[in-house]
Amino acid sequence: MTDQAVGSVRTEIAQIIEALETGKYKRVRKRLRHMHPAKIASLIETLDDDPRLAVWQQVDAAHEARILAHLTPELARQLHSESGEAVPADGEAAAAEAHHASTQMREVREALTQGKLKRVGKILHGMHPAKVAGLLEALPPRERVDAWSMVETERAGKVLSYLHDESCAALALEMDPEDLVVAARRLDLDDLVDLIQTLPEETGRQLLHATDARHRDKVESMLSYPEDSAGGLMNTDHIAVRPDVKAQTVLGYLRLLKTLPVQTDKLMVVDRKGAYQGVLLLSTLVTVQPERRVADIMDTETPAIPVDMADDEVARLFQDLDLLSAPVIDADNQLLGRITVDDVVDQIRESSERAMMNMAGLDQEADIFAPVLTSSRRRAVWLGINLVTAFVAAWVIGLFQTTLERVVALAVLMPIVASMGGIAGSQTLTLVIRGMALGQVAGGNARALLSKEMGIAALNGVVWAAVVAALAVVWFGDWQIGGVIGAAILINLLFAALAGLVVPLVLDRMGIDPALAGGVILTTVTDVIGFFAFLGLATVVL
Repeated sequence: MTDQAVGSVRTEIAQIIEALETGKYKRVRKRLRHMHPAKIASLIETLDDDPRLAVWQQVDAAHEARILAHLTPELARQLHSESGEAVPADGEAAAAEAHHASTQMREVREALTQGKLKRVGKILHGMHPAKVAGLLEALPPRERVDAWSMVETERAGKVLSYLHDESCAALALEMDPEDLVVAARRLDLDDLVDLIQTLPEETGRQLLHATDARHRDKVESMLSYPEDSAGGLMNTDHIAVRPDVKAQTVLGYLRLLKTLPVQTDKLMVVDRKGAYQGVLLLSTLVTVQPERRVADIMDTETPAIPVDMADDEVARLFQDLDLLSAPVIDADNQLLGRITVDDVVDQIRESSERAMMNMAGLDQEADIFAPVLTSSRRRAVWLGINLVTAFVAAWVIGLFQTTLERVVALAVLMPIVASMGGIAGSQTLTLVIRGMALGQVAGGNARALLSKEMGIAALNGVVWAAVVAALAVVWFGDWQIGGVIGAAILINLLFAALAGLVVPLVLDRMGIDPALAGGVILTTVTDVIGFFAFLGLATVVL
């Protein structure tokens, strides 16, 4: 071998080892894929044990036998033993996918700890992309990157589409730009738009420019709509037909297409200028006489969704009408695309997660393993707000310090009043927020709902006030203390019901998410009213 060839091999080895040390396994696999088996074998023989095994873990299973043939028998046996797991057959893959998530997690983490990246790749290969995404988000950052490196580029785009924004952006940036482009090209346009919006601006722009020219205009158009609108949920993969053609012509056209877009239950009917006219159900198309015209058999009652409709209203429409898909139009009635039920289900899931996380002051797109400093900063805001509200409650207690010093029993019973009000208020608050999300609290029905909630609060207040008052009398032997705490609980439950209804309505009118701030404000109200009523009555009576 010439000095130049030796230098080339050494450079190749150095580059591969550097990529391995920095966790760029996809880059290693790509480089090995374009090397001759004999050259890979020669490279492996020059390495020490640990880097040799690391390189071997990146060799495609299809090329293993050809590489082993160029190695010494002893080294071939050693490396072959490192590939003991066979690629799962279809049945085995289905069984693996049915494993409990904790079992898959344990297997992946064990394989990562042992450096068995081939095993990780085979486990992930047998899983649905959505389950791969869930598993990745459950791994600590370093292990996540290693496992991500074993996801095939062809499947990477689909996995990215199931990840939360923060995790998606981090893992997408771990990929080589050309691999990211390859992965993105396999995505539906709506998923591609979501990915571009998730990535940093410069990376998203590069991905857009790498998009196929015939799709780029559509992607740019979809990017112009807000994420939380019908335009943000829309895809442009619809099939449009004219109203003046016959059913047999439409059927012939569909046969030429060979495949239909997913979730296709209806065709869109438009005129020559692209204006929406109605829909043609596939169930109708295949059952009518072939010579019938589309105009005679199409459905004109299916509502078209304005492109600027809010995504939660879209979800409500799909739910109320049991839709599988629906057309999307602009202000001029021009057909722009369609929304399918799978995207609506994703939107409903994201809304539920957002509401749940917002109640704790958290971001539903945040990575569970986000850096400590980042997570601390996010949570510090709401801890600070809670501290302020706690000081307000403490200030109210301080107003009655003299009363507390005279009657120690009040300090013992005081938390009961606040707790009962907090629970009652949170019940009303949750009911109202859910009703607002479903569109059930609107149209002036708040007054009727308030009457109902106040009635419930009054009834529960009387019952539990009597129970707590009786227990207080038995405990402290003082009828006055019993009467004070009973009256305070009744008052606090009534105010809790009032606050539970009014607070989310006021916050919504102010443009603030009730799920985000409602709980904090409600807690302050019930604490302040509860303490003030209890200690104020105690000051007057005792």
